[in-house]
Amino acid sequence: MIPVRSFANCDVAVFGLARSGVSSVTALKAGGARVVAWDDNVAGREAAAEAGARVAPYEQWPWDRLKAIVLSPGVPLTHPRPHDVVARAREARVEIVGDIELFAREIRPNPAKPGRAPVIAITGTNGKSTTTALIGHILTACGFAAETGGNIGKPVLDLAPPNGRTIYVLEVSSYQIDLAPGLVPDVSVLTNITPDHIDRHGSMEGYVGVKARLLGQTAADGHIAIGVDDTYAAAIHTRLASRGGAETIPVSVGKVLGRGIFAVDGALYDAWGSRASRVMDLSNATHLPGAHNWQNAALAFAATKPFVKDARSIVAAIASFPGLAHRLEEVGRIGKVRFINDSKATNADAAERALACFNDVFWIAGGRAKTGGIESLAPHFSRIRKAYLIGEAAAEFARTLDGRVPYEIAQTLDKAVAQAAADSRAIQSTTSVVLLSPACASFDQFQDFEARGEAFREAVKTLAHPPVREAS
Repeated sequence: MIPVRSFANCDVAVFGLARSGVSSVTALKAGGARVVAWDDNVAGREAAAEAGARVAPYEQWPWDRLKAIVLSPGVPLTHPRPHDVVARAREARVEIVGDIELFAREIRPNPAKPGRAPVIAITGTNGKSTTTALIGHILTACGFAAETGGNIGKPVLDLAPPNGRTIYVLEVSSYQIDLAPGLVPDVSVLTNITPDHIDRHGSMEGYVGVKARLLGQTAADGHIAIGVDDTYAAAIHTRLASRGGAETIPVSVGKVLGRGIFAVDGALYDAWGSRASRVMDLSNATHLPGAHNWQNAALAFAATKPFVKDARSIVAAIASFPGLAHRLEEVGRIGKVRFINDSKATNADAAERALACFNDVFWIAGGRAKTGGIESLAPHFSRIRKAYLIGEAAAEFARTLDGRVPYEIAQTLDKAVAQAAADSRAIQSTTSVVLLSPACASFDQFQDFEARGEAFREAVKTLAHPPVREAS
């Protein structure tokens, strides 16, 4: 844990008591703050009380004494309308921050001070979790004390305090960027930008602007790695490259760059500061299949190169990466059929990347739909033998698939898994996969994508090893 001492002897409120909220309470109390907290969820309130907070609805907070509110990233800050607690804080002129801002102030109170613990911040629409985990894996394999967290894994304040070999590797969502104006990364990474979270940022321009803001906060002597294969990210690269300050490194898949890091025909090339040289056969990274994972590998290479001078060490670490839970994760086999957990695919663009990896798919999709639905996946419909639709989006997805892909509305994940397993076994193909790649948020039926992925894992496990019933 990283104690937050910047609010010692001050009154601070925490609103939203999921993992990062309770983590903030604990870190603030450890740093000497007086903490009041609230969440509509009883379990969250109980956890905050156990961590030492006074639990009270926000109407009862000491507004005249509060120095800051630590807001859960899930609470609307601006769109579709600010939450009432946000409006109250603005009226009272109380600063609104997130847990990553607390981290930034504690770890780097003076970004210009020599010897600070470096921070690598990763954002983007898709691929950021795999890229974050891969960067952490590379640094650990190369002898650094990599502390990986943020929007993935541990809340940022649950990470260990820095020592001489610490590098913080943080996945940062657009919601978290809004609440972390003081985060100054040494290396920033932008994977890509496609339409997402429009409801929370008001427009595509607002969403792109938030992503660009993080990159603009990068230390002047730092580096920015940007996947330039989409127009939004490419425009950000052009703008940042022309302004001076942090060095920008373009990253591409399928396009040879005169300068930067790129992957072409399954090989990784380094053209950063010298003539392009082939550094890796990406087929050796068996847990990073597909072109989208080549981009993740190229971005991770670019992000770690400032710290690891021997490219061969980076390449060896990429090859040994074990993969990320809930992202193209094989969770079991029944007969010849593989079951792939891609619960992290919460939008159509992410699901497209998964579908592109397989040719004979029994596809489980649905949940809470994102803007645009799944029409963009039409070029991959020929890969889908049958779809099993769940959650709120089932009827909408059925209309898109009607007459183009066989489907059934299963509604729940366990029913979808059972039916997909039965249908795939009947085919007896050696190339079939049952793929959970929902193209939707999980919040209609699950707490988060991780809970959805674990439910898929358990459903597969139950089918593969049904419980033995005792004779009566």
